[in-house]
Amino acid sequence: MSNSTRRPINIPIRVEAPVQREHHHAEHQHSGDACCSHEHDHGHEHGHAHAQEIDCCVPGDLLTPASPPQAAPEGASKVRFRIDKMDCPTEERLIRNRLEPMTGVIRLDFNLLARELTVFHELEGTAKLEAALTELDMAPRLLEAGQVAAPLPEALPLHARLQLGAAGLAALGAEALHWHMGEEQTWGVALLAGLAVALAGGPTLKKGWIALRHLTLNIYFLMTLAVAGAVLIGNWSEAAMVIVLFAIAEAIEALSLERARKAVHALSALAPDTAMVWRQSRWQNSEVGHIAEGDMIMVRTGERIALDARVIKGHASVNQAPITGESMPVDKQPGDTVYAGTIVSDGVIEAQVTATAGHSTLARIASAIQEAQAQRAPTQRFVDQFARYYTPAVVVLAALVALLGPWLIGGGAHHWVYQALVLLVIACPCALVVSTPVTVVSGLANAARQGILVKGGVHLEQGRLIKAVALDKTGTLTKGQPVLTDVVPLQRMNAQHALRVAASLEQRSSHPIAQALVEAWRERDPHGALWPVDQFSVLPGLGVKGRLQDQDWQLGNHRLVEDLGLCSPELEARLETLELQGKTAFVLMDSQGPTAVLTMADTPRPESRRAMEALKQLGVRAVMLTGDNQATAQHIAQQLGIEDVRGNMLPADKLKAIEELAQTHGPVAMVGDGVNDAPALARATVGIAMGAAGTATALETADVAIMDDDPLKVAQFIRLSQATSQVLKQNIALALGIKAVFLALALAGQATLWMAVFADMGASLLVVFNGLRLLRARA
Repeated sequence: MSNSTRRPINIPIRVEAPVQREHHHAEHQHSGDACCSHEHDHGHEHGHAHAQEIDCCVPGDLLTPASPPQAAPEGASKVRFRIDKMDCPTEERLIRNRLEPMTGVIRLDFNLLARELTVFHELEGTAKLEAALTELDMAPRLLEAGQVAAPLPEALPLHARLQLGAAGLAALGAEALHWHMGEEQTWGVALLAGLAVALAGGPTLKKGWIALRHLTLNIYFLMTLAVAGAVLIGNWSEAAMVIVLFAIAEAIEALSLERARKAVHALSALAPDTAMVWRQSRWQNSEVGHIAEGDMIMVRTGERIALDARVIKGHASVNQAPITGESMPVDKQPGDTVYAGTIVSDGVIEAQVTATAGHSTLARIASAIQEAQAQRAPTQRFVDQFARYYTPAVVVLAALVALLGPWLIGGGAHHWVYQALVLLVIACPCALVVSTPVTVVSGLANAARQGILVKGGVHLEQGRLIKAVALDKTGTLTKGQPVLTDVVPLQRMNAQHALRVAASLEQRSSHPIAQALVEAWRERDPHGALWPVDQFSVLPGLGVKGRLQDQDWQLGNHRLVEDLGLCSPELEARLETLELQGKTAFVLMDSQGPTAVLTMADTPRPESRRAMEALKQLGVRAVMLTGDNQATAQHIAQQLGIEDVRGNMLPADKLKAIEELAQTHGPVAMVGDGVNDAPALARATVGIAMGAAGTATALETADVAIMDDDPLKVAQFIRLSQATSQVLKQNIALALGIKAVFLALALAGQATLWMAVFADMGASLLVVFNGLRLLRARA
C-alpha cells in the first residue's frame, strides 16, 4: 500500500512551552492542513507531535467571549469608592436613584459584600459624586487605582450590641407598663418608648428622612412612616417595639451577610503574609509584598505556599484543594508549578516566584469573584424590576385602606390608619431583594471552593439550562500526552527486550514521545540500565538509527519501513489494525528486518468516563468536537460512551457545530482550553475553560473556569447551578408568600405592627439563611 493512501495517525499533544526536538517520526496528518486546532496537529513532521499552546489565526472578534466581563465604556473614566454605610440592596437603590440621573454618569457597578461602588463617568472630577454620596450619608471614601481597601469593620461591635440591648429593655418596659396600667398614653410609657426609639431608631429614622427627601420608597422610609404614624395615633409602646424589632432584625441580617462576605474573603486570605526568601546568602522571613518575581522561596512541610512559583529544587506532596478543589495531594518536583494558598503536605521545596502577591492565581480568583458580583443575575434583575412597581402599588393600597376603609367597611378611622401602617411595613420587598445577591454570592463562593470559578451570577443561573455539552478531546477528555500502549514482538525478540532497545535509542531526546518510551521502560524495569548508543543519527521525517550491542537498529514510522522495502502484507495488516484503534505505530528493525511494533496513544483521563455518565444522568447530551482525525476520535469516544463524535474540525467548524447544537438541542456549553477554541467558547451559552489554574487568559475570558483538568466538574457546575436556581425560587416563594398572607390579614383588619415587622424582617432572615445554605452544598 502506498504512502499516499495510508498514513500514520497522529497523537495530539499539548505542552506548556516549545521544546527542542531531536527527531520526528510520524507524518503530519490533518484534514485541510489548517492553521490550527485545539489538538495542535500542525507541525507534526513525521511522527512526534511537537505541538505547543499557540494563538490560532481566527478573527479577533471571534475571540470575544459570549458574556464578557464588565469593561469600562470607551472614553469613560473610572473611579472606585468604599461606601461604609452601604450594606444591602436598599442603599444600592438609593444611590442608583441619586447618581444615575446625573449628567456625565455612564454606569454604576456595585459590590455590596465589599461595600464598593465603581462609577464610569465623563465628569471633570469626582467632587460632584462625592458630594452626592455624602448628601446620602453614605460616608464615601475614594480609592486610588489598584488600591486595596482596608478591612471592613465588624458588623455589630460591642457598643452597638449594648445599645441595642438597652433599647430592647426600654421597649419591653414600655410594653409592660402599658399592660400594667391599661393605658397607652402615659408619661412613663412615653419616656420608655422615646428612649427605645432614640437608642435603636436613630439610623433607621435618619435613612428614612434621606429617602423621603429623595423620593425613594424604601424600607427605611416605610418604617419611619409607620413609626411616626403609630406615635401620632397614640400607639407609643408599639412604635417602640416595632423600631427595636426592626433594628434587631437588621443586625441579624448584617451578621448573616458578613458571613457571606467572609466566605469570599477567605479565598484571598489563604495565602500567608510572609515567606522564607533567599537574600544576602541566607534564608530570611519577608512579607510577601516585598518579594519580587524571580526571587527564590522555601516552603516546608505543613506550610502554605505564599506565592505562585516554579519548583527548582526538592520534592513535595502539595494539597491544591484551595485552588483546584482536588481532594488528593499532588506530587511536585523540579519544573512543576505551585500556587499561592496551597499547602505542602510532605516534603521541602525551593521555588522561583512567577507572580507577585497581587497577581497570583489565588488573587485572580478572588478578584474574579468580587467582579462577578457586579453582574446581576437574571433573577436579580427580575426582582429589581418587580420591586420597582410593587412597592409604590402597596403604598397606594395603604393610602386607600386608610381613606376608604371607614366608608366601605366601617369602623373608626384610627383602626384603618393603623392597618394602613401595617401595610406599609409589610410593603417593602426587602426579603425579595436581598435574597438574590446572597444566594448568588454563596453559590459563587461554593463553586470556587470546589475549583470552579464562575464569572458571574448570569452564568451560574444559565448552567441549569444546558441541554448539550460540546467537549474538546485533547487535554479535556484525554491526558494530552503520549503513553506507550503496546509492544508487539514480531520475531527473534521478546517485548521487554524490544522496549529496552527502543528506549535506549530515544534516551537522548527531549521529545514527549521519546520521553514516554523511556518512562515506560523505567516503569517496567526501575533498576534496569539503558544501553549506550553509537553512531546515532536522525532520519528526517522517518525516525532514528544507531548502533548498540554491536548491532545496527532503526526505529521509525510506516514510511521508513516502506522505503526500506520491509513492509510485508502481514506487517501492513498489523499496522492497519493498530492505527484504526487511534494509535501511532513505530517499527523497530535490526539488520534482518522488523522485530517489533510499538504504539503510542493519548489515553482518556481516568475520570472522563464517569464525567460522561454524570452528564447523561443530568439529561445532558455529550458531543466530542476535535481537530484529530475521525478514527482516533471515534476510538476515544467509544471508551467514554460518547455517541456523537465529530473529527477533523477546524475552529470555524467547531463554531458551526455549536450553532447547530444550539438550534437542535437548546442552550449549549463548550468545554475547551480557553484559547484555541475561542470561537466556539464565545458562541456557546456558557464557555467553560479547562485547566485554568495559573492561566491568566482562561481566568479573564472564560464564563466558567475549571481550575484543574477534571471533566467531572462540568456536571458539578450544572448541579450547582440547579441548586442555586432552586434556592432562588424558594426564596421568591417565601418572600412573596409570607407577604401575601400578611397583606390579606392586614386588609381583613387582623394584623398588627408587631406581626408586620416579623413578617417583613422574618422573611428577610429566612431567605438570607436559606441562601447561605449554598455555601456548604455539595454538587
